[in-house]
Amino acid sequence: MSSYSSSARFDEARRVAIFGGTHGNEMSGVTLVNLWVKNGSEIQRKMVDTKPFITNPRAVEKCTRYVDTDLNRRALFFPTTDGDLPYEVQRAQEINRIFGPKGSPEAYDVIFDLHNTTSNMGCTLILESSKDYFNLQMMNYIKVTDIRLKSLLKASIQLVECCFTSVNIVLCDWFIAGLEVGPQPQGVLRSNIFEAMRVILKHALDFIELFNEGRTGVEFPTCTVEVFRVLERIDYPRDANGNIIAMVHPNLQDGDWEPLNPGDPMFLTFDGKTLHYQGSGTIYPTFINEAAYYEKQQAFVTTRRETLVASAIRKKID
Repeated sequence: MSSYSSSARFDEARRVAIFGGTHGNEMSGVTLVNLWVKNGSEIQRKMVDTKPFITNPRAVEKCTRYVDTDLNRRALFFPTTDGDLPYEVQRAQEINRIFGPKGSPEAYDVIFDLHNTTSNMGCTLILESSKDYFNLQMMNYIKVTDIRLKSLLKASIQLVECCFTSVNIVLCDWFIAGLEVGPQPQGVLRSNIFEAMRVILKHALDFIELFNEGRTGVEFPTCTVEVFRVLERIDYPRDANGNIIAMVHPNLQDGDWEPLNPGDPMFLTFDGKTLHYQGSGTIYPTFINEAAYYEKQQAFVTTRRETLVASAIRKKID
């Protein structure tokens, strides 16, 4: 147990937002948020104001990933002085006004951004820093609390400079967690995926309530957490005209988080030739054959497995 003096101190998490529908065809988050907008009793905790919010309502209405541009990645890069901005850019600015802006007293403390993937990833908490002790401690709490999630829940570290999410657009001051749960086809609601996301949010909110508890809150001791750090994005093999000429090999398909060793099958060309992984060491692929990433020229993401030590945390004393 870490001593009181060595714990990392954080402000209370009094305002929490839950985003669904950043991508309008990822139905678990859309359905949960709509459910909680009607009746939010199950997401309320003592001294915590939790707000469910549909981030991209036009995309939800059309049951499509986005209307003009991907709210999850591109909206930050459009100039705000143009006349007719894409819908998702306008929406990003509106979200910033509601949940931010950074440094303001009104900025939300914690934001959960709910996503589905067609890949066989199980449940994945996407973080932006290996020093994000709050979310690492939250993940450890969830895995220890619910034995069903001990092996199912993974953590992926995606550094800010290589992966922008809708919650970056919000520019809030506190802790951000993207939650990916799959496999689930686009525009489809699977009960097991829906329930897994719901259970994770329950435990996450319980963690926040415990963190806030009493005058000094509960101290969460130093812990170790296994994470997968994103390395690079791998495209499908293509011909000189940019056309895809191979698909994910059957040995790799649905093998998210499993080791891929040098020489292992990686792609299968349309004429039946196996292409092998030629890297120098073992990697752990994920987002394998994600349907939404064909337009992004991405067959899968490679990661490296690491074990991080998360500092003990407790809330600051006024």
